[in-house]
Amino acid sequence: MKTLDFTRHRFCVAPMLDWTDSRCRFFHRLISKHAFLYTEMVTTGALIHGDHHRFLQFNAVENPLAFQLGGSNPLDLAICAKMVEDYGYMEVNLNVGCPSDRVQNGRFGACLMADPLLVAECVSAMSQAVAIPVTIKSRIGIDERDSYEELVHFVDTIASAGCKTFIVHARKAWLSGLSPKQNRDVPPLRYDFVFQLKKDFPQLEIIINGGITSLDQAEEMLKNVDGVMMGREAYHNPYILADVDRRFFGADSHPLSRQAIVAALIPYIQEQLKNEVRLNSVSRHILGLFHGESGARGWRRAISENVSQSGADEKVILEALKFTEQ
Repeated sequence: MKTLDFTRHRFCVAPMLDWTDSRCRFFHRLISKHAFLYTEMVTTGALIHGDHHRFLQFNAVENPLAFQLGGSNPLDLAICAKMVEDYGYMEVNLNVGCPSDRVQNGRFGACLMADPLLVAECVSAMSQAVAIPVTIKSRIGIDERDSYEELVHFVDTIASAGCKTFIVHARKAWLSGLSPKQNRDVPPLRYDFVFQLKKDFPQLEIIINGGITSLDQAEEMLKNVDGVMMGREAYHNPYILADVDRRFFGADSHPLSRQAIVAALIPYIQEQLKNEVRLNSVSRHILGLFHGESGARGWRRAISENVSQSGADEKVILEALKFTEQ
């Protein structure tokens, strides 16, 4: 039985391709215990025809965690949703928002917003296959199909298939003429569309995404929606997550200092190196840890200049830490 908890998504970190891998999520979890985390998008084809264990494995400390799928075949999505559930994820999320050419060529991502009946079929198949929640991440529209009425039709159609949680990037997507990067900046933000969705669908959980750069802004958003999702700011300035547990989840615990986070990360780095994982696979995610702090530039430079040297290990990180102590 799927139950809806309107507090679990009060603050989420967005799924970001090539960024929010397992090592990034382990690092983020050292900073916040309660922020809801998402994997990078993985296609159904990669899971069914590739090394599914490589994509699905994660460290249990990363929970609460959702797996984001890309695909448009209901049967394939149902099969993959069951894999996701069996690996211990708390939620499976369907990507209906990515505008890249590769995604469009595979007929999934944002282009699916033009076919809400197919998305509903996908959601229904996934929901029947698993007991964990099936959620949607979408845009507010695509190309010229960007009216509020069309968004309402999309949400209403998908909700009728059993989806109760919608994560909405408050920009439309241009499927041609703009790169994925431009699609994150060029189309104007329409927070009002997402706020109105919550008014019109009070029974649904509505989470807003797009352009959120501070916790003050995120808290203000919660007057109108059930949750907020932060993307690039959380990645480039990860210590912003340090106050999330207190402000959004009522925790009375004190966050680790930046230096304590590095200390906690060292055993993990050592373990990864033993498994023949390159140091850069971890270190690239922590470059922004001292964002805005004294020594931040020295920290980034010391890591970037030494991480690729032969035999680079945790000592590179410890040496870089000295720049933050001056």
